[in-house]
Amino acid sequence: MSKELSHIDNEGNAAMVDVSKKDITQRSATASAKVFFPKEVFAKLAGQDFLGHKGSIIQTAVIAGIQAVKKTSELIPLCHQINLSKIKIDIHPIQNALQIKCIVKCNEKTGVEMEALTGVSVSALTIYDMCKALSHDIHISEIQLEQKTGGKNDFNR
Repeated sequence: MSKELSHIDNEGNAAMVDVSKKDITQRSATASAKVFFPKEVFAKLAGQDFLGHKGSIIQTAVIAGIQAVKKTSELIPLCHQINLSKIKIDIHPIQNALQIKCIVKCNEKTGVEMEALTGVSVSALTIYDMCKALSHDIHISEIQLEQKTGGKNDFNR
């Protein structure tokens, strides 16, 4: 089976995918990311229940991620505007890191992978922004799609 880039037309130009003939189906996507901290910074944050001078680091990142999911088509040029039916962002501590998971659902003609990936990315950037006064040695990694359902192909990492 030969695969081709879907956002490039026959002349090599950027093009939005035509979804007009696709069926509306239930679609979902889950993405994840991690924000790693130096040990002493993570210990300090955990000791404060992840509360900073700007408020709850985790809850602020959740809200930022939700807002980002809703704005994905404005941020990623060839994404379609879609009506979302569910956004859920979970952030919890693991060893010297915060693990972020974003689940997005819709009933549409196109999927929500980019929305889920955008949600975890902006959540992670918000965490960085809120914690950078403690250290710039914070890194964001492992941003990835975990699963998607609906459409032509399902995916499960």
